[in-house]
Amino acid sequence: MVIAVSGKGGVGKSTISALIVRYLVEKKSKPVLAVDADPNNTLGEKLGIQVDCTIGDLREDAMKNKYDAPAGTPKQRNIEYQVQEAITEGNGFDLLVMGRGEGPGCYCSVNNMLRAFLEDVSAGYRHVMVDNEAGMEHLSRRTNAKVDLMLVVCDATPTGMMTAKRIGNLARELGIIQGKIGLVINRALEPVTPDTALEATGLELFACIPEDPQVRAFELQGKALTKLPAESPAVAAVNGLMAANGF
Repeated sequence: MVIAVSGKGGVGKSTISALIVRYLVEKKSKPVLAVDADPNNTLGEKLGIQVDCTIGDLREDAMKNKYDAPAGTPKQRNIEYQVQEAITEGNGFDLLVMGRGEGPGCYCSVNNMLRAFLEDVSAGYRHVMVDNEAGMEHLSRRTNAKVDLMLVVCDATPTGMMTAKRIGNLARELGIIQGKIGLVINRALEPVTPDTALEATGLELFACIPEDPQVRAFELQGKALTKLPAESPAVAAVNGLMAANGF
């Protein structure tokens, strides 16, 4: 199953992504692959693991070295080896960071090789959780995987709702949704009714995640959100969201 989380910067989508990974691991829905597809990658920090290599790094290295590989090693196989090394093992999950976008050169060949291999990698996991950038370019460009659950994250402001509407429309236009798409309002200070959410965004309201001082404290201290107590309001809300969607 492919779960994708999207939203404009600053709404807490990486926080929700980390809590989704936590939920899947606790439910023993392994193996889980977490993909940080946001160029401003912070998912590793929220999951409490250090990332030393990204797909963007590999792509840049491949361009600079003209796909150099050991004698007798095909270009595709060499890239596969490097991508395997870029996968960071966590406690019950693996993390792959996409990193920065392309530079000024032509990346068509290496991107095609990466795309094909990432599809093969994803097939080996029970769940793939993608923390996406707002425009979803990484998801649409890097893989052809269909999304089983798309969560569009926003805050309760008019600007946040409008952005969520645009993201939802883009997701449908890309044709990547094969399952469900819904709205998640994060850091909600008060409940938002399903009718209000639907009118503002055109999306079904899946959940309101309450403002949670414990999450803020953990993030300020650089602590992994996987260590949040079970009674954390945000943890409970994300757990309920995932359970309601059959996970």
